[in-house]
Amino acid sequence: MSTLKIAVILGSTRPGRKGKDVAEWVLTRAKGRAGADYELIDLLDHPLPHLDEAVPPSRGTYAGEHTKAWAAKIGEYDGYIFVTPEYNHSTSGVLKNAIDYLHAEWNNKAAAFVGYGALGGTRAIEHLRAIASELQIAHVRQQLSFSLFTDFENFTSFQPAALHDGAADVLFDQLESWAGAMKAVRAA
Repeated sequence: MSTLKIAVILGSTRPGRKGKDVAEWVLTRAKGRAGADYELIDLLDHPLPHLDEAVPPSRGTYAGEHTKAWAAKIGEYDGYIFVTPEYNHSTSGVLKNAIDYLHAEWNNKAAAFVGYGALGGTRAIEHLRAIASELQIAHVRQQLSFSLFTDFENFTSFQPAALHDGAADVLFDQLESWAGAMKAVRAA
């Protein structure tokens, strides 16, 4: 089987966001894994207006050039790690909007979740799990949850506890296994 392509999607564009450091930590931990190549997708680099497609994404008839470019980018990958903040007990609006733009490009792929916030982004991750299920994204059990109280020095500098290292390895193992299986499903 060819090497898997995994996108680490940074789901915050907010000024002063903490997610960039979290996403870079994920990429550093994933570097050198034999079965997959990991790449950052920063939503700042893919500005999408509020969903402006007249036809539902499930029809696959995208009109906007920004939608077509986003679809081509997301379509390249076998799996995703969504890095999400928790805003008001959910994920960020910009990440939800980016997900909602597409349909088939997400189908029969695998995903893992990394959250951060006062409670580790767990409620945002739970919402993303429901969204992923609707889009036929197979999501793995292992997740990473970083607390603003224990994994960020003075609530600003990302200093993750050592316990996250082993959990990250499990997350990568599960995601790569499922992404490989879903690649076979797409090929069938």
